[in-house]
Amino acid sequence: MDIIFQLCLILVPSGAVLMTAIFFMRKFNEREIHSIKLELKKERQKLFLPNQIEAYQRAVLLMERINPNSLLMRHNNPKKKASEMQLILLESIRNEYEHNMAQQIFISKESWDIIKKAKDETIRIINLAGEKTKKDAKSIELSSNIFEIIKELEALPTEVAVNILKKEIQTLF
Repeated sequence: MDIIFQLCLILVPSGAVLMTAIFFMRKFNEREIHSIKLELKKERQKLFLPNQIEAYQRAVLLMERINPNSLLMRHNNPKKKASEMQLILLESIRNEYEHNMAQQIFISKESWDIIKKAKDETIRIINLAGEKTKKDAKSIELSSNIFEIIKELEALPTEVAVNILKKEIQTLF
């Protein structure tokens, strides 16, 4: 019994010291791992932040380029038929979008979905104006119909997308 008591006198304090050491070593290791993770995150941000900023810039530029007002100014040709102009506008939107599709890697899924929706809504505006336009009409009539549709909207889909992109990029800083 005396031996058991003496063993307990040695083992209990030793066990307490061992448990304390293990506890502090774990805490130290957790802090060290957390610190390393933060450092890695900072390094990743240094590498990806410039690409993200560029992607948002290009996405805003895409929205500005497919904005109906911008499209009409850029492709204005009064000598063209309305149907030709409609095809030119739609092709321009498609080309701009395809040219910038890779930017979705650096933009949130939600923002990219808004960009796609803005593109689709702009196409819809042009197609609605095309349906309102007479078959033999000149491009000026199509432009006029597009402006009428735009006037009825609260905000252009591309403008809504630009505002959302601006808000999202602010969260990166």
